[in-house]
Order: sequence, then structure tokens, then C-alpha cells
Amino acid sequence: MTQLHGKKALVTGASRGMGRATALALAAAGAEVLVHYSFNEKAANTVVEEIIGNGGKAHAVAADLRDIQGTFDLSERVREITSGKLDILVANAGIARPARLEDTTVADFDDMFAVNVKAPFFLVQQLSPIMGAGSSIILTSSLATRTTVGDLSAYAASKGAISTLVTHFAAELGSRGIRVNAIAPGVVATDMSSFVETTEGQEFTLGIQAIKRVATPEDIAGVIVFLAGDDARWVTGDVIRADGGSKL
Repeated sequence: MTQLHGKKALVTGASRGMGRATALALAAAGAEVLVHYSFNEKAANTVVEEIIGNGGKAHAVAADLRDIQGTFDLSERVREITSGKLDILVANAGIARPARLEDTTVADFDDMFAVNVKAPFFLVQQLSPIMGAGSSIILTSSLATRTTVGDLSAYAASKGAISTLVTHFAAELGSRGIRVNAIAPGVVATDMSSFVETTEGQEFTLGIQAIKRVATPEDIAGVIVFLAGDDARWVTGDVIRADGGSKL
């Protein structure tokens, strides 16, 4: 696959889970990938090494997105590595801290909104100026924005903000030929959704889905590669449900 040959992509939260799968899939499609991580340098370097080992180009870039300065620092580093031209931005990094309303702490609430909303907002602000016609921005929403799937009210609120931002970003950036969309995964087998490793978790997941298997990170990465490429050139301002038909 070379549909993204010559393109430069940033994937946040790319050292594990859906971000890792997305980085590998974009690289397999020909993109040069910036693999962002917050703390796990070893895991990020492993992704980079795998991409390079398969003949691709990749770089590991660190930033703590809970701190707004980390977002600005990441943007500056991206501009340096890409020589001021980015084609694909995948804002995948996210925090989920399940808790009932009465148990949600201010610190957890602030961390989720910092990483899930503030960081993507300002990454788009800082990096869209170096993106041109045909570029693609892909944000990450969630099944939790349209239905209840556990004690996730604060997390769902942060992802609901993303679904709203997609519309406004797409309207504002469309005149420059930049497309903006989001994916809304359901339950995916990652360490963020480790409960699917339990019998109870698997039964719950299969019970809410039309497709009777647990999603893998690669299932989501394939949708992101589609949105990043020219086959999706007429898709913008949309939130794509990649959830196996959950809660139909």
C-alpha cells in the first residue's frame, strides 16, 4: 500500500493500543509517522523500530499533554521534524477514568479534559497552519457520547466536546481544503478497556454489538487510514461510528 506515500503524519498516544495500530497502518500505507508518547519511551521506540524495519520512516516525539505547554512543545517539535509541512494529524491520545458522579475527583476531571479536549483543540490551532489542501485531521470521539456504557459521565462529556469541535473545525478549515472528521469507537481490546479480558466484560461487549466479536485496535486503524487518504476526499465534518453496531 502506497496511498499515503510522501505524506507526513502525527499520531498522538501512539506507543500503545489504537494509536500504535494507527501509526503502523499509516506507515504501511506509505506515510512518514511521528509517534507521540507521554511517558513510555521504550514502547514508542519499539513502534518506530518496527516501522523502520519494514522500510518506513518514523520518529518518536515526547510530550505530556496534561500540561498545555506540552502541547505547544509538541507542535514546535512537529514543525521542526516535518520542515513545516504536515499532512495528517490523528489526535488519538486520551484518558478514561471511570467513576460514578459522586466519586469523580476534580483532578481526574481536569486531566481528562486536558488530554481529551484541550490538547486536540490546541494541536489543531498550532498545526493546521502547516497543513495544506488535501490534508486530514482525525479526532477521537466515543460510543459513550450517544449511550451509556458504564460510569463514564466525565469521560463522555470530554468526548462529546470532540464531536462538537469536528463540526466547527471542518467548517473553518474547509476553505483551505483541510478535512476534519472523528472516529467513535465502541469497546476495543486495549489496556484502556482491560475489562474485556474478563468473561463478564466479553459478555457485555458482545451483548451490545451487532457484530459478535471484540474489536481490535487494527479495526479502528483501518478506518483512520481511510479518513486520512484520498478515498475519503469528500468526507468532512463527520463522526464515523466504528463500533461493530453497538447499541443499535
